[in-house]
Amino acid sequence: MGEHQQQVAKQHQRMDVDELAAAPLEALGLTSSDAAALKQALGIQTVREFAEHRLDRRAQAIVNLAGPNP
Repeated sequence: MGEHQQQVAKQHQRMDVDELAAAPLEALGLTSSDAAALKQALGIQTVREFAEHRLDRRAQAIVNLAGPNP
């Protein structure tokens, strides 16, 4: 099992990484309702869109600067 396969929902584990990037958010284990909420609120529909979203990148930068959770 590839490393990426451990991070995705079971039904998506046979996809290669290019397919996973284009897959719906449910591939990350989100429920359909959570994925729909992200789509409605932020216009995010795919794993790639989620990873590249400006808010996600900002949040990652802040957490990286803050360091480990005390």
